[in-house]
Amino acid sequence: MRPAISKFVIYALSAVTLLMAGGHVHAQDGSGFLLRIDGPIGPATSDYIREGLTTVAERDGRLVVIEMDTPGGLDSSMRDIIKAILASPVPVVTYVSPQGSRAASAGTYILYASHVAAMAPATNLGAATPIPVGGTSPLPGGDKDGDEAPGEADEADHAEARKSAPTDASSAKAVNDAIAYIRSLAERRGRNADWAEKAVREAASLSAEKALELGVIDLVASDLDELLRMLDGTQIEIAGETLTLNTQGLTLERIEPDWRTRLLATITNPTVAYLLLLVGIYGLLFEGYNPGAVLPGVAGAICLLLAAYAFQILPVNFAGLGLIVLGVILMIAEIFVPSFGALGIGGIIAFVSGSIILMDTDVPGFGISRTLIGSIGLVGGGIVMAIVWLAVRARRRPVVSGMEQMIGAIAVASSDFAETGHVLVHGEIWQATSTRPVRKGQKLRITDAKGLDLSVEPLDS
Repeated sequence: MRPAISKFVIYALSAVTLLMAGGHVHAQDGSGFLLRIDGPIGPATSDYIREGLTTVAERDGRLVVIEMDTPGGLDSSMRDIIKAILASPVPVVTYVSPQGSRAASAGTYILYASHVAAMAPATNLGAATPIPVGGTSPLPGGDKDGDEAPGEADEADHAEARKSAPTDASSAKAVNDAIAYIRSLAERRGRNADWAEKAVREAASLSAEKALELGVIDLVASDLDELLRMLDGTQIEIAGETLTLNTQGLTLERIEPDWRTRLLATITNPTVAYLLLLVGIYGLLFEGYNPGAVLPGVAGAICLLLAAYAFQILPVNFAGLGLIVLGVILMIAEIFVPSFGALGIGGIIAFVSGSIILMDTDVPGFGISRTLIGSIGLVGGGIVMAIVWLAVRARRRPVVSGMEQMIGAIAVASSDFAETGHVLVHGEIWQATSTRPVRKGQKLRITDAKGLDLSVEPLDS
């Protein structure tokens, strides 16, 4: 019995060892995922990051790396991304890469919100001063009141901060909200809150090396492989629990934007949305003036609805939108109601003015190209000038039909007469009156026409 028992024990121990080894291998071979933010942060970026983090959580990912190179973006989109990062059950590492990239404005807030903040050499972050959009407070967070700078900050720093503080109430409120928000993110992740405030109040920026020195970021890595090596063994806190990252041999799977995100990115591009609006307006107007054309109406309706969706989530100035619509209507009206340029020129002015103020923000990447606006304005102006020229030319052209075309025409006397007689005009016999005697065959000029009677005068004295 003892040999059998010994064999059973050996087999049992082997099975347990294999199970433990299998579990250990699974932990080592867990998957990591890579997301990419490249360019201005907008609704499409927010949708892509939120969907990506959800996908990673559903697939039990061990790590998410967000590569980032952005000049900033819309506060609503930035806020959605930060909420998703803070709620993520999977560690999120934001990595400013490749070299030469930046995490300006909204990118700085995302770095502060991430579990691990990393940068490649020759990159920078900062310039986080909020830019008002649509007259609303651009960044979430509480008031600055009750959230004073730490006691170690000297009086000179406070004096400098007060000196650089905005003077008008709306700007002061926006800046204080932004400061409170970024300080809360810094305190949550244990990063330099004082410099975060400076980035908002003074639009300060830092290089990667200086950011690491000041405790703004956690790591400086030249590439993803070095980043993963440096992350191995790093401890982070998620949902009140401390987690040790195990990135040894970890591979990163890139999550690409799906077709919906790519479509959203296309139509929420301000320039594309602007062109969709114009195509929609012109298409519907053409259909209205040519009922039954069908194609312009269908295309115009689709483009107009897509533009309306884009403008719903973009910072649009509705006064600018109204001016664009008015300008297009006035330019179209010039074709059908010639006003010798008054309607057309007014339409061009309204159109260009509305296009310039359409996007109610100075956020980089969310403006409409001035070149495009100028080109469309010049084309519209050229069309209006052509219409005016054609109208003037038509007005100067002699009348070729009706009684009006008889004025100035040449007639030939059918007989001699002193006051009233008959003349031949365009092969027809007309009754005519002359103040001077007329000889048969004499050429006469018609000076007036009343009913069926013509007034004539001899061409020769």
